[in-house]
Amino acid sequence: MHHQSSAVVETVSADVVIIGAGVVGGLAACALARHGHSVILLDSGPRIDRVEALERFRASPSKGANAPYENPWYAPQPDDTDLNNYYVQAGPVAFQGLYIRGVGGSSWHWTGHAERHYPSDFRMKSTYGVGVDWPITYNDVLPYYLRAEQEWGVSGDASDYIGPNRHGETFPLPKVPMSYSDLQMGAAAATVDFGYESGGVVFPPKKLEYGPYPHSRNSVPYDGRPQCCGNASCRFLCPIAAKYDASVHVTKAELLGVRVLDKRVVTRVEVGSDGMVSGMRYKHPDGWEGRAIGRRYILAAHAIEAPKLLLNSKGERTPNGVANTSDMVGRNLIGLIDVNSQALSPTPTYPYRGPVSATGGLKSLRDGEFRRVHGAIATNFVNGGWNATLGPAQRAQDLISKGVFGEELNRRLRHDTEREVVLASMVDVLPNPENRIVPDETMRDALGIPRPKVSFRWDDYTERGIQVALKMHAEVFDAMKATDRTTIPPEVETAIIAGTTVMGNDPRTSVVDASCCAHDHPNLYIIGTGVYPTTGIVSPSLTAAALALRAADQIHATFNQG
Repeated sequence: MHHQSSAVVETVSADVVIIGAGVVGGLAACALARHGHSVILLDSGPRIDRVEALERFRASPSKGANAPYENPWYAPQPDDTDLNNYYVQAGPVAFQGLYIRGVGGSSWHWTGHAERHYPSDFRMKSTYGVGVDWPITYNDVLPYYLRAEQEWGVSGDASDYIGPNRHGETFPLPKVPMSYSDLQMGAAAATVDFGYESGGVVFPPKKLEYGPYPHSRNSVPYDGRPQCCGNASCRFLCPIAAKYDASVHVTKAELLGVRVLDKRVVTRVEVGSDGMVSGMRYKHPDGWEGRAIGRRYILAAHAIEAPKLLLNSKGERTPNGVANTSDMVGRNLIGLIDVNSQALSPTPTYPYRGPVSATGGLKSLRDGEFRRVHGAIATNFVNGGWNATLGPAQRAQDLISKGVFGEELNRRLRHDTEREVVLASMVDVLPNPENRIVPDETMRDALGIPRPKVSFRWDDYTERGIQVALKMHAEVFDAMKATDRTTIPPEVETAIIAGTTVMGNDPRTSVVDASCCAHDHPNLYIIGTGVYPTTGIVSPSLTAAALALRAADQIHATFNQG
């Protein structure tokens, strides 16, 4: 049932009001506070306590990506154990993008990979004739990449890393070393001369190349946080805070005077007769309502909640929703496609050691002329075996179910577990306006807010990339002489959500301009992966952080202009 509006009992004001206390909101709050502005940072979810999250994760039978975190009744979030618990799936493909509603946001459960986008990612249409061009270039973002890498403490080796050419720029920290498993898979991959046909085009054989990822996890102590100690299931929670998460900058922002208000579920963007945003209305789980008033507003609520809020804010002055005269809000939703293959190596690779899901992967097939024909492919060598959090336990249960007990169970469990290998690829998806999120008026959450209804599919461009990835997996496993091979059916990647409030120069086909300012409302900025016109196949967070710092500088400049 739709809840009736309550009287406003809390009114807060500042120079800048930011919605969303995640990676981009936290960084923007810090940057603006350093410029001397008063800032209020609102988040729909609760504050997250690392120790409580760790205990919740240990107690969870599923140990999934969101298992460490409360799923608040008042700010529900997707759950990887039930794709329909929050999303209303309109199909034809089930959308599986996960995120966290809470202070620190989805950075609590991310990989920590910190790659830059390739220059061509900003120019897909001009370079390869597919997708669209961004209104900014790699060089526009470059100084902010450098700042974001320093803010996070990115670890890497400038002579050997996955990502675009740094032209000699060093990383703030030494690299996180590749695991023994990485090196075994990489050595096998490097023997493969990989050639193929796709879309009627023959791509001649080329040696596969591999290398380490840049990471936003400490290879040495940095910024008051400890060195990574290699918890192999730490993608979903780093127990010691060696992996960067946005609570770092939220805490710094508070020390700079930023007011952080949790459990404030923003329900409506208010727009005045002059077209300027005049306030943000929110609900608290205790039943009362509030209003936040600023001179500038930043929507940093990620690529599902941000368009949901804008579209829910229809009114006399905004009949299609806020910032939506283009009808582009919610459209061009992008989630990459996972292609995962697993096998057993004939010799031990000793998985379940080293941090996160991957410390190394293939450099090949990430960028090149093949992108005219099929989606780019990012391939990880997974440290976490067949299941980073439950793998050995699941294997033991499987062996017991087959009648293996006693010393033979112990021998088989050790033998098979230490030989597990996984190739995990992500394939690029081009923007499609029919891939979208809209509020579902018939399916509401406990506060009466429409839930997000998601329509998603992938096209032949992506499907061709999937087939290339599968062929490459098979050839790498052939080189390893791997057995017991299994390929999981391709599915939407859980970790990457982009599009829905895309940037562009034309107000008729985009939501924000090159500065992340809404075309329709001069004092509203939208930051995060939602502004991406295309995604490429890199981890999107570093670019989002860089754009947040860039937007903060430009917002500061507007205050100086009066």
